[in-house]
Amino acid sequence: MNKSLILSHRWPATTFAAFAGVCLGCAADFDIRDEAEFKKVIASDARLVKQATGMSFTEGPVWLEWDGGFLVFSDIPANELKQWTATGGLATFRAPSFNANGNTVDREGRLITCEHSGRRVSILESDGTLRTLVDRHDGRKFNSPNDAVVKSDGTVWFTDPPYGLPRGETKEQEGNFVFRFDPKMKATTIVARDFDMPNGLCFSPDEKRLYIADSGKPRHLRVFEVQNDGTLTGGAVFAKIDQGVPDGIRSDIEGRVWSSAGDGVHVFAPDGKLIGKILVPEGPANLCFGGKDGTTLFITARTSLYSISVLVKGAM
Repeated sequence: MNKSLILSHRWPATTFAAFAGVCLGCAADFDIRDEAEFKKVIASDARLVKQATGMSFTEGPVWLEWDGGFLVFSDIPANELKQWTATGGLATFRAPSFNANGNTVDREGRLITCEHSGRRVSILESDGTLRTLVDRHDGRKFNSPNDAVVKSDGTVWFTDPPYGLPRGETKEQEGNFVFRFDPKMKATTIVARDFDMPNGLCFSPDEKRLYIADSGKPRHLRVFEVQNDGTLTGGAVFAKIDQGVPDGIRSDIEGRVWSSAGDGVHVFAPDGKLIGKILVPEGPANLCFGGKDGTTLFITARTSLYSISVLVKGAM
């Protein structure tokens, strides 16, 4: 990481304490590319907080509105879903998790999880029942579902790279695809085939666009036009990641795209222009908006969970 670059773009009163691995409410460091636009999403006195640490590899944060609200996220190698609240701290939400990765909620507030070793997308019903939502396409097992998002019509869209394919098991899909599952029709279709390693995905606020990260060789985000019949067109490169690879991505209610990257969280304008970065001492894998008012950005980064207050809410 280039410290001279950080110094030339950060706001006053920042420190390098974050990079010492302390970051218990320390002032955040930023790499700002468009100051006017960046000020619309991050306050100058925003503080990056390490909320929990000591985990193996954190992923898939999602805010649940159950019981007053709490965060759920994955610790993939530990085979656990973790739970965090500001008052109660860290706890185990579910174990085993079948090496869960990405998590999301459907329009009924039910938890939907991509499971590596389960090779499925599961759903946690309101009565506590955990069941398989979908685990095959054309009779073939998925590779290892990675991340998912739910559209307002109830369809579940998810990526399926082989990152978590269990040792000793065989890849059955012919490629690394992006799928759409219609729970009403019980039908799964491939909506995108031409990815190296499809990973995080999110809809624009109006759901007319779907953004998909490729964490393989391309290291970029692509944008597709969502058609009324559930197909995708387009697929142009929306933005490239210059540090590490894109993994988890989210859209805010004003159409910006927030992507994890090797050096932090990159914030892009709706036209793909890089507004700036929230620099994080551990490389983030995923992120989500949450908290009681929806303006806390939670970041899962290697062994830890971080948060920072922002000035905008996430799109559903």
